Amino acid sequence: MKGTRFHACATCIHFQAERKNKIMNYKCSRLGYDTKPNYQFNCWSPKAHVIKLIEKEKGCG
Repeated sequence: MKGTRFHACATCIHFQAERKNKIMNYKCSRLGYDTKPNYQFNCWSPKAHVIKLIEKEKGCG
């Protein structure tokens, strides 16, 4: 699924968003890195609804 337009941290199962003191913080729970919703890492594991969208785009669903 690499190379899909959906590939971004915000669509990954490991993406965590948390508000602290009115500031949004984003983290990858798998890598332990601070991240941003649009960043991309090679370990991307898409959420279930994203997999369905990718399959639909490919004409498989």
